[in-house]
Amino acid sequence: MGIIWTIIIGLLAGIVAKFLMPGRDPGGFIITTILGIVGAVVATYLGQAVGWYRPGEGAGFIGAVVGAIILLVIYRFTLGRSATR
Repeated sequence: MGIIWTIIIGLLAGIVAKFLMPGRDPGGFIITTILGIVGAVVATYLGQAVGWYRPGEGAGFIGAVVGAIILLVIYRFTLGRSATR
């Protein structure tokens, strides 16, 4: 049940990240939500590795939003750089 909750939180975090970082994304809204889900999963595993979360405990909403924003910045940077070449 923990991974399903992480995916739901990540979906919402991706939507919030899109609103916090407006602009044209190469992949659009769907890619941003997928990045939110991946950001929540990454934030969960990194938080567990660092000791912020117990095993089986997912990242909170703020951690998921931060993870989604970080991935969105990396995504824009890498695709923006390859588009200018």
